[in-house]
Amino acid sequence: MPDFARQVLDALPLTVYTIDLEGRITSANRSWSQFARDNGAPALATEASVCGQSLWSSIADASYRDQLQQAMELLRTGKAPRVSWEFPCSSPEEERVFLMQITPLRDVGHRVTGYVFSTVDITPSHRSREALIDTGLALSRTIDLDRVFYEVGHQLRRAVRGEAFAVLLVREHDGALERSYGVGYEETGPALDLRLTPLAHAAIEKVDVVAHATHGGVELAAPMAGGERTIGAMTVWIEGEPTRHEIEEAQRVLATLAAQTAVAIERARLVQRVGHKRRLEAIGEVATGVAHELRNPLFGISSAAQLLRFRAKDDPVVEKNVGRILREVERLNRMVTSLLEYGRPKPIVLTPGDPDAVWDDLLDGQRGLLESRALSLTRVRPAPAVACRIDPEQLAQVFLNVLVNAVDHAPEGSDLVMHSSLVANGAWRFRLTNAGPAVPADVLARVFEIFYSNKPGGTGIGLALCQRIVEEHDGEISLDSTPEHGTTVTITLPGVVA
Repeated sequence: MPDFARQVLDALPLTVYTIDLEGRITSANRSWSQFARDNGAPALATEASVCGQSLWSSIADASYRDQLQQAMELLRTGKAPRVSWEFPCSSPEEERVFLMQITPLRDVGHRVTGYVFSTVDITPSHRSREALIDTGLALSRTIDLDRVFYEVGHQLRRAVRGEAFAVLLVREHDGALERSYGVGYEETGPALDLRLTPLAHAAIEKVDVVAHATHGGVELAAPMAGGERTIGAMTVWIEGEPTRHEIEEAQRVLATLAAQTAVAIERARLVQRVGHKRRLEAIGEVATGVAHELRNPLFGISSAAQLLRFRAKDDPVVEKNVGRILREVERLNRMVTSLLEYGRPKPIVLTPGDPDAVWDDLLDGQRGLLESRALSLTRVRPAPAVACRIDPEQLAQVFLNVLVNAVDHAPEGSDLVMHSSLVANGAWRFRLTNAGPAVPADVLARVFEIFYSNKPGGTGIGLALCQRIVEEHDGEISLDSTPEHGTTVTITLPGVVA
């Protein structure tokens, strides 16, 4: 063999050797000799002794011998251009997987004169493939978000030997990235967000896996595309100095896992929404039944109280107590009406429109509400207007409830701030802030629960109804409150896809 050809073969990371038609070895590269010694073939342990040796003398396994002979026959008869298969090779340290490939050698007349055997270590790729398969199977059965993150993190660290893993999801109401899961990082809280967010943003903007060298390792991030939108990014940190091949393999694995995870997250969210909707429907049915049961007795109590007032109109004690009865009846009647509205909502009819225009019409009729408490209104709105699919009548009901709550809790003579904008994902985001005292954390966690209210005389139905209507618009409503910034209600509605 010419020196240059020998140098090329010896430089290959895979083992290569050739045999003639009788199975005698005619050449072998240095990697193959080492592979033979490592795997128990002392008779073929050196380059000097290998040529002329019979391949069959080193194979004790009859089934493996038959497999090789069948492969060579397929190649000799032209029934296959090449034959390949994977096989495991165990050692005390670990089990590795190799790929064997056999191709024919031909002379100038295209007759088969021998065969080329090549073997390459595909353990990393095999491990990655197994991890991807296992992850796909695990995620197909998982509808819990925490379980989704756990399964993906476990398989990712197994596939690419990653030391740390995180998932950052896009918040619906403002399009910002929020870390939803992270494990293995030394940093925590804001420090970890500062480390991961720029790389995650870069992956989302590039719509591809990006890599960044860090102190002591390499950080990778992949976008997570769910349907027609990107829902976040996934990151992994690999310690040490991985080779270019290892980084490329990790990028492929991360991209596939990110896509699988995005689908699993969207499915988990859908299951949550369906479950939430069913709970609301069940509550609505109960609310309607209670409202109907209350309506007739309340009418009877009101009639009796009116009659008693008429007959004892000169008795101040009776008058006082009858007035109290009638006020309570009126309060219960309002609750019955709210229960019926919640339990039997009008069918929502969505058409393209501008939510800010709904606010315009509402504010025109509610100037007196603001003036009654000497409140000034500061308003910021996007230009041009944001188009959303809305039901103006039902959305106005939400806006009125939100406005009344903001006015009721605002200090007299203070400012209300309305700020609507177009966020990065095309959605319309609205924020209404008052300067009132902070809402306690335990109350804040329950404000959208039906029948929960810390407002004197409140029914606890208004905000629950608002949440239901907003969710029927495929939007979100939330409440935040701090002593420094007051209380802010945020409503996000998806924009119309162009």
